[in-house]
Amino acid sequence: MNYIWFFIILISVISAAYTGRINEVVNAIMKGAQTSVEIALYLAGIMAFWLGIMKIAEKSGLVAKISSLLTPIAKKLFPDVPKDNPAIGDIAMNFSANAFGLSNAATPIGIKAMKELQKLNKDKDSASNDMCTLLAMNTAGWQLVPATVIAVLVANGSQNATEIVFPTLIVTTVTFVSAIIVVKILEKFAPPQTIKQQQEESSND
Repeated sequence: MNYIWFFIILISVISAAYTGRINEVVNAIMKGAQTSVEIALYLAGIMAFWLGIMKIAEKSGLVAKISSLLTPIAKKLFPDVPKDNPAIGDIAMNFSANAFGLSNAATPIGIKAMKELQKLNKDKDSASNDMCTLLAMNTAGWQLVPATVIAVLVANGSQNATEIVFPTLIVTTVTFVSAIIVVKILEKFAPPQTIKQQQEESSND
């Protein structure tokens, strides 16, 4: 990716120098640098706000209640994970953080969930069905409150940044459901890869 960006920048500079528009390129670079800093500050503010809300919700027990409500659904989506495995709680927390648009907060929780799923994975060199399901969920990124998108819109002068909430909810719902359906169909063609399944196969033998 770095090579691609370098190539694009290099071609732009060469083209600008050849056409005599190098000043416009320099101005665009300076304006882009200024805009990126402004957007970063807006993002920092909105992320700090929502992370604070998330922390309050966590301290009040609301996050735990949401996670407990999502746990039965997580068990259905991840049937190979043992009942009391900590991965279930981490997956529920990861989904909750993504739902509120807190991708930065969701990332470490998602990594922790992946580590727990890897412990259950008997083939350490390839992802298990459950790991693929979690990856599909995070890639689809269902969001109830797109905090990051709202911050970007506000930074760019939008007068009604929250109007994106409903369209985002529709789009992310469709992509989330589609991702789950596809991954569940594809896993039918994959062999069992979890320790739990291996133990069940051994007991059957």
